[in-house]
Amino acid sequence: MSGSLWLKAESAGLDTLPAVPRPRPSWAAADPIDDLTTRLEEVIAAAVHPDEIAAVLESDGMTDDHIRLTYGRENSFALAEDLYARVERRYPEPDGPPADPWHTGLGGCLLRGLVFALPGLAYVLGAPLLAGPAAAPGLPAGTVPLLAGAVTGWVWNQALSHRAYSWLGLGDRAAAARTLLRGAPAGALVGALVAFAAAAAGPGEWGGAVFAAGQAVYLAAATVLLVLDREKALLGALAPLIAGTPAAHWLGLPDPARAALLGTSLALAVGLAARELPPWTAPAGERAPAGERAPAGRAAPRLAASVPYGLFGLGTGGLVLYAAIGDVVAEGAGASVAGPTAVALTLSMGPAEWLLHRFRSESLAGLRACTSARAFRRTTAVTLSLCLTVYLAVLLALAVTGTLLWPGAPDIGGTRLASLLLIGTVLWAALLLQSFGAVLTAAVVCGAAAAAQTVALATGTGDPRLVGAGVAGSAAAVLAVVGAVLLGRATAHRT
Repeated sequence: MSGSLWLKAESAGLDTLPAVPRPRPSWAAADPIDDLTTRLEEVIAAAVHPDEIAAVLESDGMTDDHIRLTYGRENSFALAEDLYARVERRYPEPDGPPADPWHTGLGGCLLRGLVFALPGLAYVLGAPLLAGPAAAPGLPAGTVPLLAGAVTGWVWNQALSHRAYSWLGLGDRAAAARTLLRGAPAGALVGALVAFAAAAAGPGEWGGAVFAAGQAVYLAAATVLLVLDREKALLGALAPLIAGTPAAHWLGLPDPARAALLGTSLALAVGLAARELPPWTAPAGERAPAGERAPAGRAAPRLAASVPYGLFGLGTGGLVLYAAIGDVVAEGAGASVAGPTAVALTLSMGPAEWLLHRFRSESLAGLRACTSARAFRRTTAVTLSLCLTVYLAVLLALAVTGTLLWPGAPDIGGTRLASLLLIGTVLWAALLLQSFGAVLTAAVVCGAAAAAQTVALATGTGDPRLVGAGVAGSAAAVLAVVGAVLLGRATAHRT
């Protein structure tokens, strides 16, 4: 009788009978774990791991001592595992379709692409006003100040737009309007000064400098309207150009009439932009209306954060310019300007924007549907390939249509077509990376591509078309590698 009453480890279970379930006597107390299971059933059923239940128990104030005395388990984790095993999994379904922050309408994107391209009619309408001796590289008169002013405007207004959008993202529309009110006129002034400085290089460039000054003012006004979602107003401002260009082509309008149409369109754009700003230009110390103020304690966006967006505008603008006038720069006045190429790239920005939103939307759906990282990467790659293919098909259709309708346009085929599609790939991939926050990478790649093409044209290295295709292809390959690394991570797709 002096031996232990407990079975030894080596003899446990050798001479025992199977456990026979017995009904609980009516006088017996209820199992506290059953009561706890009933009370927490919904939480337990929705849990994907026992640790979630343990966290709920601990947040409810249950200590390990209380759990040992009340439930007979060692700690909260042991009790959570018991509760997890007792309840079948029942994951709640959402009340409605999940919110999609990237959903956007196709019509709005197409409208933006249209207002990006329609200002090109001003160059057609104002071409007789730029008549003069050819510029040094063999370009038509006025081209140098126009290009200098345009590139300056792209850089400035891209950075300005980002800063204004940053304020809008913080919920402070008044600060965004103040940014536009200060930045847009300053950008117009800088663009005009750069154009006049470029005009000093040749005697026949002053007409182009005046035209470029108006171009700078228009770009500033258009930036205000586009940032504040007034695309329809901007389209209305372009109505004189839309109506006047066919009339000038078929009826041969005199120069004063052409200048009047250009001035009317410019005045409308400036007036509409000015109309949008006054309600939001309260002094910095005055409180804006509720709902248009940034949350208290929010720091102002850093100026340096907008610099990569300006560089991005410089790189992408340079690629589009070389696609349009690269042959003229390399071969002189005998070459043709690839106008349909520039128009196609500009118009395609509308569908490109919609496809970017579509990709972001589908990637969020993939996050919800895929059960492994490999499946998500595969889904993302398929969606990306489909969106890029659709964009290139749209770009090709626009380029072919423009070439057929544009009098004297160079043939699009072979190297020129390959270069166009590669540039389109670079632009779309760069915009995609920018939407994921990798704007500096996109800006560096596009800027390096534009710089390489500039050096090749300046030194006369190789055939301009082959060089352009090679540079665009290299940039597309780099962006493809960066995109594969970035977009393959599920965390990059969180909104």
